[in-house]
Amino acid sequence: MGHLKQNNLITTTERLRDQVAHALRAALISGELRPGEVYSAPGLAEDFGISATPVREAMLDLAREGLVEPVRNKGFRVTEVNEKDLDQYTEIRALIEIPMVGRITRTAAREDLEVLRPVAEEIVRAAREHDLIGYLESDRRFHLSLLALSGNDRLVETVGDLRKRSRLYGLTALDESGNLLPSAEEHVELLDLMLAGDAKGAEKCMARHLGHVRSLWANSEKDEAEAASSARGTKTPAKPAARRRAAVR
Repeated sequence: MGHLKQNNLITTTERLRDQVAHALRAALISGELRPGEVYSAPGLAEDFGISATPVREAMLDLAREGLVEPVRNKGFRVTEVNEKDLDQYTEIRALIEIPMVGRITRTAAREDLEVLRPVAEEIVRAAREHDLIGYLESDRRFHLSLLALSGNDRLVETVGDLRKRSRLYGLTALDESGNLLPSAEEHVELLDLMLAGDAKGAEKCMARHLGHVRSLWANSEKDEAEAASSARGTKTPAKPAARRRAAVR
């Protein structure tokens, strides 16, 4: 009986850990957790209204994704992604994804491609509804599921890692500027080209999409820098602890 109780506790802890990680990603996207800033697990736990253990475990998950890095005896620093990093991530993705889209267009079964249509439509719907977490999750699922049709698991793993390390911060600014929806609609365009058997057109669409995404992140970087500059010398607003607390219940 004791053993069963222990397993139930582990399951509950793991679910809470996932909920906290989800809430922290949302805070990264919104800019509530700022690049370069150090946050302690106990401090965040107080905001969430829970113990520090699941918060610490969630932060370790984010560290494995390259979103934060441990700082000895202090907590976790939100990683900063510079222009060079973004250029290199985009270049590697382009080298992999552009030719692979052409290959998949020529080899994949039509029904396997058609399965991705609901996901592409989810991306557009999330952009329209300003659901940034939903947007990122659907976008990730679309791209990785598409690449999985190549049959190369290591390739999917590599692109998945690059996506995790790509910058999430400032996505709110992209949404508010109206630039997120056109990027979302490119997924539907890409799928239509692939279903039509237009391998060259699909490659061009993917190249344009990756370039578009890169320019959006660059604009977001600029917006954040300007916002940070204008905010210097002002009082730091109180943390919305109630909102975080609700996110993990």
